[in-house]
Amino acid sequence: MIKGFYAAVSAMVVGATRQETLAHNLANLDTPGFKQILNTMDEFTHTSVLFSPGNVTHSPVLRPVGNLGLGVELNPEATNFSAGALKITGNKLDFAIQGEGFFRLLTPDGERYTRDGRFLVDAQGNLVNINGFKVLDQNGQAIILPEGATPEVSTDGTLRVEGQVVAQIGLALFDDPENQLGRDQFNTFRALGAPSNNPEIPRGLIHQGALEMSNVNPSQLMAQMVMIARSYEAAQQMAQLQDELLGQAIRTLGRI
Repeated sequence: MIKGFYAAVSAMVVGATRQETLAHNLANLDTPGFKQILNTMDEFTHTSVLFSPGNVTHSPVLRPVGNLGLGVELNPEATNFSAGALKITGNKLDFAIQGEGFFRLLTPDGERYTRDGRFLVDAQGNLVNINGFKVLDQNGQAIILPEGATPEVSTDGTLRVEGQVVAQIGLALFDDPENQLGRDQFNTFRALGAPSNNPEIPRGLIHQGALEMSNVNPSQLMAQMVMIARSYEAAQQMAQLQDELLGQAIRTLGRI
């Protein structure tokens, strides 16, 4: 009975956490470069169930009849790195990556990576993202633009001002982003391993005047939220039933 109560409560805890994750994804539906967070569940643990034949065979031997699950738990969060749709903005300092790669940013915590290409020029002429982090070139150096300049960027990331090459926007490539990148704050990722130098990974194309939107599918997300809400309600009812049965057992034993 206690095992059933624990199983029901664990399902409620997991369901609440999954709803929070889906709500976070939904809140970032219009955030450029946002990558959907995924939650998966797994069995917490289980115990073997034994059965005694009793008077049927007059055998004292206990026979296993299966396993009894003791609840569920969440696996570590994963990130869906599939590409989002490109949105034309016409802003000369908006950039989108089509294909592989991440923009390189210099933050107070070190180099970080993002697909969010909303850039600006600060007072010192540095190309920065909306959080003020410097955008790095292919050599890991800050990109500085001449005062008042309007840059033109080709699809290989080469940045020109009045026809003169200023820098090449840096892209970091990873063989396995799901396992080599960890989610960080400010819509960025930190490297869990060194970026790849594999020449077989094609560098993505950079499009000026466009942004890659989030890869969140709102209709799929809403369907998941409804399903999880129903599962939560079922687990809640089961927990209440287990609590009532436990109370009834205690009252019955108390009279014996």
